[in-house]
Amino acid sequence: MSQATELEAPQAPRTRKQRQAAAIAEAASGHVGWMLLKIGLLAIVDAIALYAAFVLYTASEWVVLGVVVVVAILVNWIYFSRRHVPAKYLTPGVIFLILFQVFTLLYTGYIGFTNYGTGHNGSKDQAVASLMRSAQERVADSPTYGVTVVEKLGALGLLVTDPEDGDVWVGTDEQPLQKVQGAGMDGDRAVSVDGWTSLSFADVISRSDEVEKLSIPFSDDPNDGTIRTPDGRSGYRYVSTLEYDTAAGTMTDTKTGTVYRDTGVGAFTAENGEQLLPGWQITVGFDNFLRAVTDASIRGPLISVTIWTFVFALISVASTFFLGLLLALVFNNTRMRFRNGYRILLILPYAFPAFLSALVWAGMMNESFGFLNQVFFGGASIPWLTDPTLAKVSVLIVNLWLGFPYMFLVCMGALQGIPSDVNEAAEMDGANPWQIFRSIKLPLLLVTVAPLLISSFAFNFNNFNLIYMLTNGGPRFDDVSIPVGHTDILISMVYKVAFTGQTRDYGLASAFTILIFIVVAAISIISFRKTKALEELN
Repeated sequence: MSQATELEAPQAPRTRKQRQAAAIAEAASGHVGWMLLKIGLLAIVDAIALYAAFVLYTASEWVVLGVVVVVAILVNWIYFSRRHVPAKYLTPGVIFLILFQVFTLLYTGYIGFTNYGTGHNGSKDQAVASLMRSAQERVADSPTYGVTVVEKLGALGLLVTDPEDGDVWVGTDEQPLQKVQGAGMDGDRAVSVDGWTSLSFADVISRSDEVEKLSIPFSDDPNDGTIRTPDGRSGYRYVSTLEYDTAAGTMTDTKTGTVYRDTGVGAFTAENGEQLLPGWQITVGFDNFLRAVTDASIRGPLISVTIWTFVFALISVASTFFLGLLLALVFNNTRMRFRNGYRILLILPYAFPAFLSALVWAGMMNESFGFLNQVFFGGASIPWLTDPTLAKVSVLIVNLWLGFPYMFLVCMGALQGIPSDVNEAAEMDGANPWQIFRSIKLPLLLVTVAPLLISSFAFNFNNFNLIYMLTNGGPRFDDVSIPVGHTDILISMVYKVAFTGQTRDYGLASAFTILIFIVVAAISIISFRKTKALEELN
């Protein structure tokens, strides 16, 4: 009786230390391997974040540095906490979504409102430094400075010794010369200094191209010139023939006397309109969008390319869908023999990489030695890819070859999902096969296929691989300021504006990208709203 009473007696509440000990014991009894894996992965993340923070700190990117630090702290707090279990699963996806989607969209939109491109890809200070370096000439009576090539965190610099008073400075292309103390000397030339690694003679020879390009600013004032070395041992002073007036914001050519002013266009401009390049990046508002519709040399090809993009996307979707549907109807017939083998053959174009197929077709359609001209047309010289009209037809033919297997598979699955009793009921009511297809199968098919047709339109609207691999957008338009051709679609035109030619206009290309996004999004929204009417048939 006494034992039962003792067992039934309530236990005394545990103290705080006892609860902590129990929690530690419970954690220790868990999966130690998973805990070590989590710690290892977080250590890698923290190491990457620490390296990024150091780089951003040296580059004075304070906003991005703050974001990196906050995200790193938040990730550690989430994964070391015993709570917030849903956040542990959502955090990686949210970070990658923001990094690769949201940030990309926002940054592209920002670039569309700037003049970013060839000659305008840096800050004003960088443009001033570049201009003055490009116009440098060696001072005739420059003393010979003893120099040693040094390196710190991957950046080359010069350790400079003044031949007159023996003072020692060190600097890089980005950091002006700064006086140092305690440098190691070899005669009257400094050869080492704390915090820097001195390059050996063999290293200097192997990196001679980099060494010859070194131009170390004498001071924060660009008019004071730079120190340059031809051999890594002797340095000379160079001064620019351009003189920069910081207060007035002007750049003066001391040889001709021409004054170039900052007129707000992102470059120093003379009274006659002549500009000094490189300039610098500025915000231009809607100028890129206005230039796209007002500049005749851009507006003409833009209109032609836009019309062809819609035609290409619509015909591609319609042709691949109807051919795929036709083949699905044929091979869905149970009376056909060897239909599984035929199905495998039909999906072969879909199984090969699209860019390889486009390259093969480009060779087959070659005007001089292509398989089509030599075999099918008896040696004829048909300009499949060089005539504007035939090139467009060729693109549509190749895209039909690449796209119909996908539609065939989709339609085959949708047809097999239609209940057989629906067809039997229609046959009992006296409907013929065409009426069954038009009034029953096609509407039910569109319930499943309509969203895929919309996504297929969006894909073909941006089908860069086919255009680039088959025709590279050619044949090219004449008398236009951007390198585009008759078979270019909007996305390939954006690529050429941004990455080909002598001048690369990232701002204009980003403006085109925003327009493409708006068009595709509007069409998709309208189409999805319209297709809701088909859901009533389901």
